[in-house]
Amino acid sequence: MSKDDYKFYLEADRIALSRKGKKPKNFEYDYIWTFQRLLRKVEYYQNCKKSIFWKLYLLLLKRKYYLLSIKLGFTIPLNVFGPGLSIAHRGTIVVNKATRVGANCRLHACVNIGTKAGYEDVAPKIGDNVYIGPGAKIFGQIAIADGIAIGANSVVNKSFLEPAISIAGVPAKKISERGSEGMLVKATELTRVVK
Repeated sequence: MSKDDYKFYLEADRIALSRKGKKPKNFEYDYIWTFQRLLRKVEYYQNCKKSIFWKLYLLLLKRKYYLLSIKLGFTIPLNVFGPGLSIAHRGTIVVNKATRVGANCRLHACVNIGTKAGYEDVAPKIGDNVYIGPGAKIFGQIAIADGIAIGANSVVNKSFLEPAISIAGVPAKKISERGSEGMLVKATELTRVVK
């Protein structure tokens, strides 16, 4: 992740969250946006800054990130989500470190994106423009195509390769041709920062 990538991710996340201005205002403290900005900053310093000075600063950033994660109920590892991430609100969110999620993901509370039982690194690969409803559980060595909407409290344990559909249920199955259109902001298409 270069400095330009870092700026692009920040701007895409800001647009996805529908925030105005460059930073959260002191008088209206926005924990979600602060968390996402810190996530991107830690990713940038971990991936790009290698000197001992930056490693010390990175330790401080990681500590701050860890404490804010606990406060919000998030277990979100670094380098999992693409640009345009939109976390809807506070609440438990658990994501396995081997998961990969594309651009413009909108996710809600009580989401769990995990690994296959008995493994540490067999986790979902999720495409761009995916909406993940509250309470959804997504796990195993599966793929989710671009533009899919995952309904609340769904259990997704198999791949869905058809793009722009809605899935829901326990276990999840296709329920509609609608997809995620209108359920999230395609922030990467709206940002003025060039990647």
